[in-house]
Amino acid sequence: MADSFAALIQLLAKLPGLGPRSARRAALFLLKRRESLMQPLAAAMAEAAQRIRACSTCGNLDTADPCAICADPRRDAGLVCVVEDVADLWAIERTGAYAGRYHVLGGTLSALDGIGPEDLGIDALARRGAQGVREIILAMNATVEGQTTAHYIMDRLAALPLQVSRLAHGVPVGGELDYLDEGTLSAALASRQVLKGAG
Repeated sequence: MADSFAALIQLLAKLPGLGPRSARRAALFLLKRRESLMQPLAAAMAEAAQRIRACSTCGNLDTADPCAICADPRRDAGLVCVVEDVADLWAIERTGAYAGRYHVLGGTLSALDGIGPEDLGIDALARRGAQGVREIILAMNATVEGQTTAHYIMDRLAALPLQVSRLAHGVPVGGELDYLDEGTLSAALASRQVLKGAG
């Protein structure tokens, strides 16, 4: 097997959901469609790598900084939804049920993986909370790590004069936002529970 083909398979195998066999099939598929798929895909990936960056305000991925959501004057700047990852932000956006802004943490607290508060965007969230935000919605995944992170954030925000809420328990325990349907997410947002009042 040629070195370049082996390298392509190894890189594809690093993608989520692709093992060595699936990566080999994907590599063959791409090579058979070199001009119609592989070359445009390579160009799109190069452009994305060069142009897409994390928003300095919320952590969303976009070609502009601030991102389109943060720059949109129609979005409610006093309402901030905290999510673990950009995929969770996109899942909530697909519902069309939320008109506020976001804060992407970039993960969850995990002692086993050595991820502490300083590795996430929690300090930046606390700074945003002190700048005119009236409500923070904790839209964490219903996992042990997600709930631990939500409790830590509640403690960090306790002294601020804002309301803290979380998604309703319609989100299944052990479930991840990116895999839920829009109806479940819409209902969860609409029936969120207040954890801390504004006063």
